[in-house]
Amino acid sequence: MAEKTKLIDVSKCTGCRGCQLACKQWNGLPAKQTVASGTYQNPPDLQSNTWTLIRFQEVAAKDNMKWLFRKDGCMHCTDAACVKVCPSGALYYSDLGTVGIIKERCIGCKECVAACPFEIPRYDRVTDKVYKCDLCLSRIRADLPPACVKACPTGALTFGDRDDMLKLAHARVKELGGDANVYGDRFVGGTHVIYVLQEKPEVYDALPLKPRVPLSVIAWKDLLKPLSLVAAGGVLASSFLHYIIHGPKTPDEDGSHKTEGGA
Repeated sequence: MAEKTKLIDVSKCTGCRGCQLACKQWNGLPAKQTVASGTYQNPPDLQSNTWTLIRFQEVAAKDNMKWLFRKDGCMHCTDAACVKVCPSGALYYSDLGTVGIIKERCIGCKECVAACPFEIPRYDRVTDKVYKCDLCLSRIRADLPPACVKACPTGALTFGDRDDMLKLAHARVKELGGDANVYGDRFVGGTHVIYVLQEKPEVYDALPLKPRVPLSVIAWKDLLKPLSLVAAGGVLASSFLHYIIHGPKTPDEDGSHKTEGGA
């Protein structure tokens, strides 16, 4: 099956939060009591029980103000820092290019929380596990669109083969003109959630300008860890070679038995 991608056209988003509710319903995510924080954005950020969030942002527009709405959630990176650092295999690449999660394998180490350049995974203290969007992988395998895409009433969310979504995104940017741009096709190996933005990326809250896998993750997973495994393998190989040539160590060799002046 071809790689899949979700396209988010923020120019068509009305902030209805239908996608946010659909995500909760499909995944059986419980609601939590919230408090007024001076914004329509509710809850104020992604949570362990809120995997997709509509961000409300008011910005200046000539002599007036305007709203910017942006659906936030896992970007499903091709070069995913979370997958690189996960020690238990809870986070993995699916055959569709998405980043899946096996909750039963999560050990609550929070390495993915620290490594994600988009600050997406959320840790839950009660369950001692991390949660995030899996792009409704079970629905995709059943030839159904993600729940958020199904619920969107304005066509702001589209889902399909990656190449088709990229072509659609670039065509839409050309149609919009101005500062419109495609976000997500040029970093971390390319993401499987891409945006059509009306404004430059730096205008949007909580959207990194140049997201990348942290250097510490690259150094450990791609350089230091392989070298440490090679070194460990060398020690084991030399030990085995010593055993083959010299045989097992006897008590007399390690001095555990004395024959002079004592028991």
